[in-house]
Amino acid sequence: MIRFSQLTLARGAKVLVEASEAALNPGEKIGLVGANGSGKSSLFALLRGELHADKGDADFPARWRVAHVAQETPALDRPALEYAIDGDVDLRRLEEELAQAEEANDGTRIGELHASLADADAYTVRSRAERLLAGLGFSQEAMQRPVASFSGGWRMRLNLAQALMRPSDLLLLDEPTNHLDLDAILWLEDWLKRYPGTLMVISHDRDFLDGTVNVVLNIENRKLRRWAGNYSDFERQRAAALVLAAGQIEKQERERAHLQSFIDRFKAKATKARQAQSRMKMLARMEEMAPLHVSSPFSFEFRDPLKSPNPLLTLEGVSAGYRVEGEDKVIVRDIDFSLQTGQRYGLLGINGAGKSTFIKTLAGELSPLSGKANFNKGLAVGYFAQHQVEMLREDESPLWHLMKIAPTTREQE
Repeated sequence: MIRFSQLTLARGAKVLVEASEAALNPGEKIGLVGANGSGKSSLFALLRGELHADKGDADFPARWRVAHVAQETPALDRPALEYAIDGDVDLRRLEEELAQAEEANDGTRIGELHASLADADAYTVRSRAERLLAGLGFSQEAMQRPVASFSGGWRMRLNLAQALMRPSDLLLLDEPTNHLDLDAILWLEDWLKRYPGTLMVISHDRDFLDGTVNVVLNIENRKLRRWAGNYSDFERQRAAALVLAAGQIEKQERERAHLQSFIDRFKAKATKARQAQSRMKMLARMEEMAPLHVSSPFSFEFRDPLKSPNPLLTLEGVSAGYRVEGEDKVIVRDIDFSLQTGQRYGLLGINGAGKSTFIKTLAGELSPLSGKANFNKGLAVGYFAQHQVEMLREDESPLWHLMKIAPTTREQE
């Protein structure tokens, strides 16, 4: 069991969690939710032993093995498959000890280590790692490529693979779906349902939380509160609690007003002084109820386009792909497609089917290798690339990036 007892957690001068109590049972799948900056990642750091509580305790059994996803991926020449297997640190330690025992020709120790390796499922580890990487979208060829050859998003998938490979009693996942496509998300959801240990996950993906968790731990008003059910259940229960809390606060305000009115009327009268003093004490003892706050709705609207031609674009017999060293590499061929104003499309397909190539062609990033593409006059295309994050400058602020693409817009906007 994970037990938070009178837990207070602060980062610098900011108190994130204050005098909070919560208990989580072994085997539960917990969604940790709360506003940005409320302390979710700090609570994970506490459970990983990287932070200490300012007051109170966060306890779970000392024998529990904790797995989490590393945030950095070194640029190694090591094959992706071996890197994933490295997540099972106990297995790697046994392999190293076996190599030392064989070098020393220690027959007794070699026998012991082979038995330990069998207990650690060492003889199925490669097939397990291959299935896991395949579920996360890696091809057989990609599994043999060095870690350094992958982009940032794919390296994060490798870190996730390492965490899932490690035998654990408590698995901590912070936004695990950020770099995954739909197929990989569905695969991960199914994997986590079968995970036998205790899972705690931070995610902004409601559907993923609904399919994965059976308990929600919410950080709100510097308090931890446990709710039964998935994320949709939590939202319904919290909405009902808001209505109930509003009614209780209104009732308390009426009682306080009534007591104050009596005190104001009779505190100066000798015959009523004792009663007035009694009501003053009642008023002082009455704990003021803190209202539950409705989450502030975020308001954002896309500007209306200056022009809205219809159709927006048409593709006739288009082959999409890349030109490499003077040769055409066709990824998707014979595309006949028309996009009308106001339509909403979801583009699906297995990894490598050509989804990104097709989108790049629509965005004008790639020219068709053959066929005819008609982009109507006045069409402006907004494009968020698969690896857009890697195009950001780490030494500049978010505001700088926006002003760079909209230099004539006021800073306040």
